[in-house]
Amino acid sequence: VQLQASGGGLVRAGKSLKLSCVVSGDIGSGNSMGWYRQAPGKQRELVATILSGGMTNYAASVKGRFTISRDNPKNTVYLQMNGLRPEDTGVYYCNVATALRLSWGQGTLVTVSS
Repeated sequence: VQLQASGGGLVRAGKSLKLSCVVSGDIGSGNSMGWYRQAPGKQRELVATILSGGMTNYAASVKGRFTISRDNPKNTVYLQMNGLRPEDTGVYYCNVATALRLSWGQGTLVTVSS
């Protein structure tokens, strides 16, 4: 299983970005896809997850601003980020968890300037 994340960049506070992560390989029909982020000098933290049936979970810091979605036939997970803040800066990683394994993408850098 391989994951390819894209969509990061440099934006001003208040603007939006949309991240995408394409998963290649067999991940079956029951799985969880998610986004995590790691700010400089900090540990990686959960941003949002989405199950194959559509149930979502968000970190409190992004609830109401970020939206996670997925396209199951395309094995793709998205993260729409609105109202970005400088504290959202970091490397964003996607992952997919199945019953057999947890796989990570390479990360995409999001930088939010004030």
